[in-house]
Formats: sequence, C-alpha cells, structure tokens
Amino acid sequence: MDTLELILHPVRLRIMWALSGGRTRTTSDLCESLPDVPKTTLYRHVGLLADAGLLEVADEQRVRGMIERHYRLRQDATRIDPGTAKAMSLEDHRHGFAAAMAALLAEFNAYLDRPGADPAADRVGYRQGTLWLSSAEMEEVAGELVEVFRARAGNGPAPGRRPHVISAIFFPTEEREQSDGTP
Repeated sequence: MDTLELILHPVRLRIMWALSGGRTRTTSDLCESLPDVPKTTLYRHVGLLADAGLLEVADEQRVRGMIERHYRLRQDATRIDPGTAKAMSLEDHRHGFAAAMAALLAEFNAYLDRPGADPAADRVGYRQGTLWLSSAEMEEVAGELVEVFRARAGNGPAPGRRPHVISAIFFPTEEREQSDGTP
C-alpha cells in the first residue's frame, strides 16, 4: 500500500487527526477518542500506519505484563506535497476528497455525541462562500492563510486549550478561461 492510499482513508485520517498537534497516544487512548470505531479496526489501522512509518513509537511502558506503546505522528511523512498532488489522477483527488469529508463528518458526529456538546459556545462553523479570485490572488489568499495558521501551529497541549479541526477547501466552481476569454 503506498503512502497516498494509507493517508486517504477515513479511519486513518481520524487517527492522524487524533495524533496531530504533537500529541502522543496509546491505542487505548485512541479507542477512547474514537469510540465509534471498533477496537479491532482501530488497532489494525494503527498497525498499518506504524508499519508504513507514518506513526512512530514515542515511548514504551510495561503495563500488566504487556508493552504499551505511545505513538506520535510523523508530520514529515503525512503530508501530500505539491509534486505528489500534481501527479495524482482525478480519481485519486476524488477519492481523497471523499475520504477527507467522511473523516470530517465522523469527527463532527463524534463531537455532537459527546456529553455537553455546545456548537454555539464552541463557535462551531461550517459556512461556505464564494470569492472571485485570479490565480495570483488565490496564491495570495493561500499564503495569508498559511501565515495565520503558522502563528498558532506551535501551540501544544496546555490548560485551557483543546484541539480544533480546521478544514479549508478550495476549488473553482467554473471552468478556467482560455487566453482568448472563452471557457
């Protein structure tokens, strides 16, 4: 299984999100975080990610005679770089988008199923809008967003902080104009 196929799976995406932000977790911790995923499924997917080098063992401890591993996400191994994205087929992009949306929906449902979930107080948002942008303007917007997120990317777990899923989706809704102005 190649890295792209490993990453573009709803359960594995959720595992990677659960380990994002520098967090380390055991498979038991992950089972608590993803209660809707059967334990055997979760263990299998953690094993696949670890075997592929996307997860690394941060620590091992003996617990009741067994070795308990604390996993950490290898950030460098889990990104789809621009070259890989360019080489992806349209079907790969379709599959990736569907996997990402399935994982996002599962995370949102898990959030809503938690006791005390309060979307208004948590400032949950899922708005869409349209921006009319040239290619150069789109590059500027993407760069500006990277800077906004980069300013907080170093934040780690701390009192009063909890992780938030941020999902930005960009795609044009109309055909690209030709140099003569026709679609």
